[in-house]
Order: sequence, then C-alpha cells, then structure tokens
Amino acid sequence: MRLCQFWWRTLIFSTQHNPPEFVELIMTSLTMALLVSWEFTHNWPYLVLSSSFAIGAAVSMWIREMIRPSTHPRVVQVLAVLLFIYSFYALADVAPYVQL
Repeated sequence: MRLCQFWWRTLIFSTQHNPPEFVELIMTSLTMALLVSWEFTHNWPYLVLSSSFAIGAAVSMWIREMIRPSTHPRVVQVLAVLLFIYSFYALADVAPYVQL
C-alpha cells in the first residue's frame, strides 16, 4: 500500500510542479504504445495517431524550452528532433494506404 501511495504522490507532485513536462511524458508514452500496437496489428490509424502524438510532444518540448530553458536543453532538443524524424517516416510509411 505504501508503494502505491508513493507513486500516487509522485504523480501528483509532478503534475502540479511541472505540468508541460508531464503532458509531454504522457504524449511520448502514448506514441510508443501506439507504435507497439501498430507493430502487432499493422492497422495504419495506429501509426497516424502515434505520429501525431510525436509531433505534438516535439512541438511542446521546443516551445517549453524557448519559454523556460531547462538544465539539460541539448537532450530535450535531440529528443524533439528524433520525434519529428520518427513522425515524418511514419507518415511516409502510411502513404501507400492513402488512396486519392
């Protein structure tokens, strides 16, 4: 029970003291979960949703770094660029499924 209370208090603390970073964490986690779902099912909507979450998280990271720089800006910038690269490759992979 104490372990659950510890995790719950940590979650509440992180949401109250750094909400943008918490939202980015949730979006990045959803990106990875949807990518895993796509790997198992190969349904293209999972890949599109995953790449849209990745773009949203990357844009949020860049804006947060411009407004309030963190102690490790290079890591955040590299992660944002990697998320953009992933999303563009994912959207390119979806192109054969789209019929005009």
